[in-house]
Amino acid sequence: MDDLRIAAVVMRSVLGETSDNLNRMRAWVGEAASKGASIVCFPELNLTGYSVRETIRSVAEPIPGPSSEAVVQMARESGIVILSGLIERDSKDRIFASHLVASPEGLQGVYRKCHLSPFEQGLYCAGDTIPVFNFKWANFGVELCYDTHFPELGTILALKGADILFCPHASPRGTPEKKLHSWLRHLTARAYDNGVFVVACNQVGNNNHGLDFPGLALVLNPSGDVIAEHVGGEETVLLADLRAADLAYVRENRMRFFLPNRRPELYEGLIDRSSVKRPGEPQ
Repeated sequence: MDDLRIAAVVMRSVLGETSDNLNRMRAWVGEAASKGASIVCFPELNLTGYSVRETIRSVAEPIPGPSSEAVVQMARESGIVILSGLIERDSKDRIFASHLVASPEGLQGVYRKCHLSPFEQGLYCAGDTIPVFNFKWANFGVELCYDTHFPELGTILALKGADILFCPHASPRGTPEKKLHSWLRHLTARAYDNGVFVVACNQVGNNNHGLDFPGLALVLNPSGDVIAEHVGGEETVLLADLRAADLAYVRENRMRFFLPNRRPELYEGLIDRSSVKRPGEPQ
């Protein structure tokens, strides 16, 4: 990985106001580029807005489609990589919480949220691929909100070569301080256990559809230390410099980098779906 500056945007996204969300997003991309960022990450579903109501289907779009093409054009004009989210509709009329990766060279790929919260199940479909995106500065993966509670996902991304985990959120309720307290419990573990940078950002404000988001952005180094945070509860762009030396400090020390000493032959129980009981199920 090379040294690079990233930007994590805390953004209000009104449900269904995709054109307005796109226009406001354009201003944040411009600010990130003007301040030297190579990659800018937006919250989960920042383009279409977030909801767990059936009406969300009305704002779903295909990828490629109008919004993804607009984001690619932004990437070309700004010269930086953009990570942005929207409700994706596929050819079978299924919808996904998706995050696209656009570069000045075009649409590089899409990540579909793999782990759906109990509120999202039955409405969204879960993705079944775990891509790593490769650019001249770094390799990175994407985890969306509820995804970050599953350690296996971060480990798979790190084993596939990710140096950075981008973790866009649409996580409502609570104060920015309470959300930070929650994030510091599990996002620091994702960084520390896997020897990766973690970049997280959340929606903020009222989405005009019954949800309020507390905002927040956080950047962690591969030792699990906070290197940048925003806890103000308003729209902003958080900038952070990710240093290759911080990655090497972990990866080149056999007592700090744990992944090479894994013993996968002991982990067969991880794929046994019957080993975990849901609440109310007989023991």
